[in-house]
Amino acid sequence: MTARSGGPEVDLGVVEGCDGSFQPTVQLKYVDADDLYLTWRWEHAPDEPRVLYFERSAVAGVLAELAAALPSPLPGESIERALTRSLGEGPLTDPEREAALLGRLATALIPYHLGRELDLLLERGIRPRLRVQPSPSTGQVPWEALRVDVSERLVEHLDVSALPPATVRHSPERVVSPWDPAGPVVAALDPRVPGPAARTGLGSVLGPVGEDSPLVAMVAGLGERLRPRVPPAEAFRRSGLTRDVLQPLLADAARFLYVGHVTTGEHGLDARLHLGCGADTTGRAAPLGGHRPLTAADLVLGHRPEAPTPWRMPNRVALVACESGGEVRFAEPTGLVAAAIHAGAEYVVSTRWTLPTDAGVRRFAPGAAPDTSVIARAVLAVDAAGDAPDPVVALNDWQRGELARWRETGAVAHAPFTWAAFTTAHG
Repeated sequence: MTARSGGPEVDLGVVEGCDGSFQPTVQLKYVDADDLYLTWRWEHAPDEPRVLYFERSAVAGVLAELAAALPSPLPGESIERALTRSLGEGPLTDPEREAALLGRLATALIPYHLGRELDLLLERGIRPRLRVQPSPSTGQVPWEALRVDVSERLVEHLDVSALPPATVRHSPERVVSPWDPAGPVVAALDPRVPGPAARTGLGSVLGPVGEDSPLVAMVAGLGERLRPRVPPAEAFRRSGLTRDVLQPLLADAARFLYVGHVTTGEHGLDARLHLGCGADTTGRAAPLGGHRPLTAADLVLGHRPEAPTPWRMPNRVALVACESGGEVRFAEPTGLVAAAIHAGAEYVVSTRWTLPTDAGVRRFAPGAAPDTSVIARAVLAVDAAGDAPDPVVALNDWQRGELARWRETGAVAHAPFTWAAFTTAHG
């Protein structure tokens, strides 16, 4: 690795003797040019940034290894081939190979001097917070899972979140929605998409949800907070859950929990949620297989051409769907996450890559037990984090728990292809 650095050393003595209420936070940003540039600065020392670059040849190989390990289809690849490659042949279902890959990623991407600063804080018993703004080439890196020691991962030492672009966080039009722990929760749980699901690949992501499912208990626990108001067992695979139903509900909600399909287009603003909207619904995407997707542009600009009104998002949003945070791989990351933050969200949970369904895991991952369940457990964790005092810490706690079980059992149900896909953008 070849790197250059500039700028003075940051004085971390400012945190000595603190009463515990101050958590040092570092912002780490990556930029793609011919080489990979990065900068980091501590939020308590904004005038003391450091800048480095890594030669592209030093990082390209391990980033290509990561792409080949993930279940997201490579160019020209079918989803079946991607799942065979990732779950059946790749390192993410083998503890030793997975740890080796995540160790190489950490060595390639985490600057030595930043590591030393983090170590100094940890030696004092201070747990820092890391906020990462990736570049397109690093957009799928699971920062939380990076192996930074013989057996330890980054999330075991730090609280890790995604940093939205400053142009989104500091947009003059942005007004953050207030957080009400007792406020309404809008839930779109595996909504039924009109049209031929088999042909479009937009069928159920959860599969059958029985009345004794923990997911039904989760919905029941919301009680009167649930929107739309339906019996808990009827909250899944609903028809008619359209943009015109959701928009007014979200304007007054505390949280939005979406579990379903997200697809990406030619650019970030064309990232799409798939709801129960028919082809005759107004919006900025062309109809697809009997329905019209809801795009990030619809959220930012409004979906009614005759009276375009931007959407209002609640304080906390969770998008449990394939590559729902995939916008970071565009040069201008303005997709669903950015749209939600621009529209008022403070915290947005999303995923970095394709999430295999339970049926996909059982079919393609060797050694998967017949009752292997990954998606439902992820939904439960994301929902719980949405109501936590600090959603970043809560999601990281779940990831730490899954990591411990992965180390202990090596079971596919706890492999990082699910839990390491998730991140929380904190704006």
